Amino acid sequence: MKKKTTDHRPAKERILDAAEQLFARRGFYGVSLRDITQAAGVDVALVSYHFGGKRELFTAVFERRAEVLNRERLELLEEVRRAALPAAPSLEAIANAFFEPLLERSARGGPGWKSYFALVAYVNNSPEFGPVMMTRHFDPLVERFIAVLREALPGCPAREVYWGYQFLTGALTLTFAETGRLDKLSGGLCRSSDLDSVRERLAPYVAAGFRALSARATAAASRTPVRAARKARRRS
Repeated sequence: MKKKTTDHRPAKERILDAAEQLFARRGFYGVSLRDITQAAGVDVALVSYHFGGKRELFTAVFERRAEVLNRERLELLEEVRRAALPAAPSLEAIANAFFEPLLERSARGGPGWKSYFALVAYVNNSPEFGPVMMTRHFDPLVERFIAVLREALPGCPAREVYWGYQFLTGALTLTFAETGRLDKLSGGLCRSSDLDSVRERLAPYVAAGFRALSARATAAASRTPVRAARKARRRS
């Protein structure tokens, strides 16, 4: 039996919002279509009509806000590139372009965006969903950011930039999931929902990590000829 509702938005939008909230809280397998349609106040048949099935609905929920975020992040990235010309932008500016749309949406976008960031954290950490959905919806954006990161780190091997991105995305998804674990761990000294604190710290932290990886690679490369010369002397 569907829940009575005074929400007069289109049924498709209500289904997406209800599914987003429930998937974010309980994951894909912890939610039934009946749970979603009851929360949305619609008939179960409308899910099939608009989306096809549960997996298709899950995908639609995930991609709805991904498109908005991707557009805003790419626009901001191009702004910081133009502002830095003829040089490359700073690592901090690149990181801010990657984070700022998320911070803005988390602060002012309402509970739907909070649910979405929790859902992204769930998908990104899922061996079943992450490789397919993150690749499909975010890899073109990621490739563009990595290209600009390599402009800012011209002597850094591509391998190190990709490792840096791997660590960046882990920190990012956990931060925006706002699990509350940091709040408890710090005894209240830090609050994961304190977005001003996140804004002050996240970009410098990430930029320092990229610089450290680049410096490590440079130091290793400078030692390679010395090691080769020593080996040659030992052989002769």
